[in-house]
Amino acid sequence: MSIAIENFVKAIYNNNSHDARNTKPGIIAKKLGISSAAATDMAKKLALKDLLHYEKYQELKLTNKGQKMAMNIVRKHRLWEAFLFKMFDMTLHDIHKEAELLEHQTSDLLANKISEYLGHPKFDPHGDPIPNSKGEITTIDTSIPLSQATAGTTYIISRLTSDDKEFFEFCSQHKLKYGHEVNVSKQFKKNKMTEISVDNNTILLNEDFSTLIYVNETN
Repeated sequence: MSIAIENFVKAIYNNNSHDARNTKPGIIAKKLGISSAAATDMAKKLALKDLLHYEKYQELKLTNKGQKMAMNIVRKHRLWEAFLFKMFDMTLHDIHKEAELLEHQTSDLLANKISEYLGHPKFDPHGDPIPNSKGEITTIDTSIPLSQATAGTTYIISRLTSDDKEFFEFCSQHKLKYGHEVNVSKQFKKNKMTEISVDNNTILLNEDFSTLIYVNETN
């Protein structure tokens, strides 16, 4: 399959995996930086290849075949992120960019070797689950967006769901990293803002950021 097809299928999977997003062709087009017409044309072509279900004005849904392809690409992408982060201590934004390129050139054999070398990690450095060699995610996700967290409660950051450079730079500057502890001080429901504290530093997040940071309550 072409890189364009692989990216299209992966974009549908990724958008469908996050609560605040949808998979209509226009949304996928924006994600991939193509026109809505081009996304619709691609969706129709992939429907003929039995990779997705297409209905006019409806969200795109992957078939079993499309899901299997998406999981294979996602596995390779997240394994490369874990490898680059471990070996070179690259930023979260940079490992994402490089993994975008490497995922399409990686055989199943090499992906399995990388996984073995890393000790078969279950999560990448962003906190996203890594599918196993069968394309299965064996972990259970109980995380919630920081925007939905309860004030006065301490949480552990479980995922950073973005590929935006500024977002990752902000997170790095304020020690908002996978596995780090945060305390939710206040939820400003009317103004859609969340106040948190990290290492005794107070941070005020708008909803654009707080919906991208997922957390689990500490035990």
